[in-house]
Amino acid sequence: MPDSIKNDEELQITAPEDSLPPCTLEELPEAMQLACARAGWTRLMPVQAHTLPYLMAGRDIMVQSRTGSGKTGAYLLPLFSLLDAEEKKPQALILAPTRELASQVEHEARTLFEDTGIDVAALYGGVGYGRQLEALRSGVQIIVGTPGRVLDHLLRRTLSLDALRALIFDEADRMLSIGFYPDMKEIQRYLPKRALLSTLFSATYPQHVLNLAGEFLRDPQMLSLSQGQVHVATIQHLYVECGRMDKDRTLVRLMETENPTSAIIFCNTKSNVHYVTAVLKGFGYNADELSADLSQNRREEVLARLREGRVRLLVATDVAARGIDIPALSHVFLYEPPEDRESYIHRAGRTGRAGAAGTVISLVDIMEKMELQRIASFYRIDLVPLANPTDEEVALAAGRRETALLDARRRACTGLQLERARRYLSLVKDMAQSEDEDQLLLLALLLDADYQRSLGMEQSLPRTRAEREAGREEGRRRRRERSDASQEGEGGEKSSRRRRNRKEQGEPVDGAASEERTDAAGHESSSGSPAETPQEGEGRRRRPRRRSRRRSTQDAAGEGGQSAEQTPSSTDVAE
Repeated sequence: MPDSIKNDEELQITAPEDSLPPCTLEELPEAMQLACARAGWTRLMPVQAHTLPYLMAGRDIMVQSRTGSGKTGAYLLPLFSLLDAEEKKPQALILAPTRELASQVEHEARTLFEDTGIDVAALYGGVGYGRQLEALRSGVQIIVGTPGRVLDHLLRRTLSLDALRALIFDEADRMLSIGFYPDMKEIQRYLPKRALLSTLFSATYPQHVLNLAGEFLRDPQMLSLSQGQVHVATIQHLYVECGRMDKDRTLVRLMETENPTSAIIFCNTKSNVHYVTAVLKGFGYNADELSADLSQNRREEVLARLREGRVRLLVATDVAARGIDIPALSHVFLYEPPEDRESYIHRAGRTGRAGAAGTVISLVDIMEKMELQRIASFYRIDLVPLANPTDEEVALAAGRRETALLDARRRACTGLQLERARRYLSLVKDMAQSEDEDQLLLLALLLDADYQRSLGMEQSLPRTRAEREAGREEGRRRRRERSDASQEGEGGEKSSRRRRNRKEQGEPVDGAASEERTDAAGHESSSGSPAETPQEGEGRRRRPRRRSRRRSTQDAAGEGGQSAEQTPSSTDVAE
């Protein structure tokens, strides 16, 4: 079992099995001490003191520590004993979620490795490739970068990881929350097959981060340093204070900043369930609802879709709070506090199943906040306030995700597709530099349309009048074709039936009868039809009836076309 001790700073230290004692600055090798002196460090931070022994011993480890606690030094210092300054190839890869963090890590690494012969290069998007390519050609031992740009260089063959010895994930929870996981799995294909020193650093460890650890680390073990509460494989209980009329907007903001893998949103009434579901769908989220109005079969169908990942967000009353086990549920949102305190436990219990991590976020006004605090006090729950996300924070989170998505799409493009796109580069530059808000809004609409498609929306931009008319006309054409095909099928079947009946009765079929009539007359008309005889007159009397049927078919099609104009098509209803 893990050992837990408290140090003088009231940090809760949870060490792995076969734990190693912390070290001091004086116990480090001379090269590391000099590096600390260059950085102005007079002593090791707790996360450094506890982490260094494991990494210096070559053990893969997951480290949980709050932001700003000294994690960067904790994974940079062990590289002194691992990297070879004589080998001018990338030997350590540090992946970070944003270019700001990558730039910060690069700066700290340059300080620590100054005058050691070990060079650092930062690879991130939003800037040109020139300086990055130059740094890679000159030979660097440490690469710090965002997954998208690192993958770009790997695909361009300007970066090789054949000599890699260490792989480090910084702020892995944030990396996953903004959609970099597919890029990281793609990068994994370029890693050496031999064992690497791999480590994961994160402020919190939700379940999806724990799953990631098993894919990149060998037998990963946890080292946790937290203040007050341990954010590992536990449920976080948060609340956001907002006005009652602002809850829908607050919920949408939280969806963007929290970016749950899957979630249940609890409401107290069926009417609120319907309303919240409509709001989420209106913003492009893959949402469904569950309430007492639904039959048992329909409930099972909705829950099955949630478990299979075909529904991301479920809005429900307490009918969904008991007896439902969804292991991958990352978040529970309480649109309003429950009417009794026992229901809070049942609602919160939908996440964090089987020892996994989970997050419960309650949306409360002033009065509801007091009731929620009473519930927390009764159950001794550590209730933590969460700031209502600002529009700027939401825009930043959505922008980062869309940038990652577009970057991935660009890498998947063929040369011809990229050539087509380059036709619009001058237009994009002009629009981006324009002071006209309408011009900027055109670009924003395109980005939002792509982002909504990533959430499951097939069409997020409204269609023009011409497109709507073309859609209606296409619908009418298809209905006419189906009607004609149906009529032709019925007519052909009747003709075949008549021929079979005549054949059974020994009468000649149409072709044979026509041939006999032609022989009896001895000639044909100039039009190629048999010369008129009494038998032919009967045949001619039958043909007008067939023409009449054709006219009735056309009339029916015409009426159908008219009714189609009056009746909205399925695409119109969708709009």
